[in-house]
Amino acid sequence: MIQFHNVFKRYPGNKDALSNVTVQLEQSGMAFLTGHSGAGKSSLLKLIALIIRSTSGQILVNGQNLGRLSKRQIPFFRRNIGIIFQDHRLLHDRTVFDNVALPLVIAGCQHQDIGRRVRSSLDKVGLLGMEKKYPVMLSTGEQQRVGIARAVVNKPPLLLADEPTGNLDPELSRDIMRLFEQFNHVGVTVLIASHDLDLISRMNHRIIRLHNGCVVD
Repeated sequence: MIQFHNVFKRYPGNKDALSNVTVQLEQSGMAFLTGHSGAGKSSLLKLIALIIRSTSGQILVNGQNLGRLSKRQIPFFRRNIGIIFQDHRLLHDRTVFDNVALPLVIAGCQHQDIGRRVRSSLDKVGLLGMEKKYPVMLSTGEQQRVGIARAVVNKPPLLLADEPTGNLDPELSRDIMRLFEQFNHVGVTVLIASHDLDLISRMNHRIIRLHNGCVVD
């Protein structure tokens, strides 16, 4: 599903975020990406989602060579990826329903299909019945669940999460991680960047460690 071959990412100022990274994650696999602040976790996820481009090396996602995708192809490529951010990135002037429906609206789905899929997605994260609420009316954990519902409403084969439990207490963090496991159990490939070593070490999944932009374990 994801393959990195000798990938480098250099930002302006000659700062190497990733150095000679070679790693792969099989289809329907689940793994955690960890390391110190600035180790390159977010950069690696952004490369997979084509938010940024690599400086050199080869990245394959589901058999597609990302280096060969044009700017025009990127939005279509991203429809197969669900992305979850630590800060939720919800639209606060839109209801929960509208936030979750956004990827479907962009994809041009039919109105009746949107309603069914949004409610199904909210049901998966335990928020069915909250469609008419606004993000400001929700707790931090509930807002994160809305972000997850939005990421999975398109039924993507790949989920990327960048520190999804960074602002949550330990119990809520475990609940969110169990949600990711549930998606993985139905065949979704899941890659999560997390600094919570205590939590992820208790889960029986692969851990990829980064240090100064290099895969060390």
